[in-house]
Amino acid sequence: MKIRTTFTLSILLSALFFAAPVTNGKKRGGGGDADGHRRKAVELIDAKQYDLAIAEYTKVVEASPDDPLAYRDRGTAYRAAARAAEAAGDGAAAGARYSSAIADFSKQIELSPKDPSGYGERAQTEDLARQYDAALADSNKALETKADDLLGLKSRGFAEIGLSQWDKAVPDFTAAIQKDPEDPLNYDRRAWANRNLKNFPAAVEDYTIILQKTPTNEDALVKRGATYAAILEYEKAIADYQAALKIKPDDYDTVQRMQYAQGQLAAKNAPPATPTPTPGASIFTPAKIFFAVVVLVIIAVVVRLMTRGKPEETSSTRIR
Repeated sequence: MKIRTTFTLSILLSALFFAAPVTNGKKRGGGGDADGHRRKAVELIDAKQYDLAIAEYTKVVEASPDDPLAYRDRGTAYRAAARAAEAAGDGAAAGARYSSAIADFSKQIELSPKDPSGYGERAQTEDLARQYDAALADSNKALETKADDLLGLKSRGFAEIGLSQWDKAVPDFTAAIQKDPEDPLNYDRRAWANRNLKNFPAAVEDYTIILQKTPTNEDALVKRGATYAAILEYEKAIADYQAALKIKPDDYDTVQRMQYAQGQLAAKNAPPATPTPTPGASIFTPAKIFFAVVVLVIIAVVVRLMTRGKPEETSSTRIR
């Protein structure tokens, strides 16, 4: 039974990346109409009207072409539009929007090269676009600019997971947890890395923390159940699957996993089978009978050959 990966890496990231652009309290250029377009764009982002939001942010860029945050905000709108297109199955549109987002974050970096957020934003987008090597390089650049940059830590952790660098992802998400202990995504990704490292108890601990924070997290229940099943603790796995099915009864994948765990538990607890006695081998097998007949025939032939033409003996007491 394969361990469940309910969300792809990009879907997991979407919870973080769909957020509306923020200002971080930094002074923006433009003012006047630019601020109005910015407020309108944020409203459109909240309404998931991403293309209209991009149009509003474009007006902000035109009004403030030297403001790095104008490009960052439009980049986040492009990224959200890319995610929406990806969810709709339009890969071509998603790819084009990811490219536009990366271009805007590159412009932000050009205008403000010492701001780690530009590298972090571009790295996040590259993670979503599955450009993990580029994301890793940008994350490292963000962390060079600011050693404890949370965005850089998270984006590097995602890139390392994308590159199957599990042993590197664990400490990055551990550092992210220390800075942001309330984000369940940090625990989920660290748990996934630990599962791939076969460090199942650590993964169970992280899923348990998630469930302490969000007890109705069906995905965490199933993942913890799968982790229990991997270490043959089927009773605990079944309990987690049952709890998950109370939240999401129609999840066929979870039903299958529970049935598998139940079957394994039944096999584990079944009494040992009584060995069936093997009947003794008979000495009278067809091969042996055939061989005996052949031997008897050969003996008969030999005897016949030896006695052929020999004069018959007469008794000395024979009456003549």
